Amino acid sequence: MITLRTQIEVPGITGREILEFLLNCTDEEYQRWWPGTHLKFHTIQGFPGDVGTVIFMEEFVGRRRVKAKGVVAEVDAGRKVVWQFKKLVRLPVRLILVLEDNPDAVQLTHTIEIGYSGVGRMLDPLFRLYFSREFATAMDEHVRTEFPKLRDMLRESSLSRNRDRGRLEGRDTQGGDP
Repeated sequence: MITLRTQIEVPGITGREILEFLLNCTDEEYQRWWPGTHLKFHTIQGFPGDVGTVIFMEEFVGRRRVKAKGVVAEVDAGRKVVWQFKKLVRLPVRLILVLEDNPDAVQLTHTIEIGYSGVGRMLDPLFRLYFSREFATAMDEHVRTEFPKLRDMLRESSLSRNRDRGRLEGRDTQGGDP
């Protein structure tokens, strides 16, 4: 089994906010998250409770363009989501996002597991051709960049909504006294 894992702490955001965004993402929102790098992320077929939901994603990881369909295999609200990638059938590739909220930040563990257990393990060297050391380094840099960007985008969107709501209600939204 091949495991690519990145652990980071992202202040100013919760696990619930991250998973809510990812489980309800549109192409437009995904592109706004990281313009030019994030290309597509949307639901192809949804299911109540999210397990079984099929998504499509396309992005650049380093110089490599990655396209994939994934099936939500597991969800623990605000704490964990697991996508298993598929072509015609489910592949032995899983993306696992585990989130642990702290008072001022979220501890995020982004793991990609590739390969079979048991006898199928002898195919792992073939997976190494795609999931190389260079790809692992690029993925680590990607994760360390994208989640702070998500926090910033969500905060900016929240501030814009609050300003717009304040204007509609006739309040001063710039923080000054009337």
